[in-house]
Amino acid sequence: MSRWLKYCAVFLLLGLLAACHQEPKTGPVEVKWDRDTCVRCSMALSDKRFAAQVRGGPKHQAFKFDDFGCAVFWLKDKPWADDPATEFWAMDMRSNQWIDARKAHYVPNKTTPMAYGFGAVALPEPGAVSFEEARKRILAKGK
Repeated sequence: MSRWLKYCAVFLLLGLLAACHQEPKTGPVEVKWDRDTCVRCSMALSDKRFAAQVRGGPKHQAFKFDDFGCAVFWLKDKPWADDPATEFWAMDMRSNQWIDARKAHYVPNKTTPMAYGFGAVALPEPGAVSFEEARKRILAKGK
């Protein structure tokens, strides 16, 4: 096989591999724990229980956060924050599954990576608050 054909085969294979690992168009994306960093604070995403993701903007891309509070603060100034197409995901701190952050319940007084203090759960628990209440309390902290 000629050298030129070998190079073509390698580039074709690399192109196919890149195409296979494209980001999905909707939903949360895979997190490389202890490698990916928070869009807002640049901390590594290491504690699955409190991670969050937002998907939106002009390219409908996914943004990763180490703490639900970082996502709340980061999203508040985006012009597309209230767009119905904007997705907001939080990790359920009990099951380690992504859940719709706007439908989740938030357990306060948790020790979270950036000290915002809320852990998301899919089902209501005693003392848990709504998305809007958790968001309001986080924004009141002003950090």
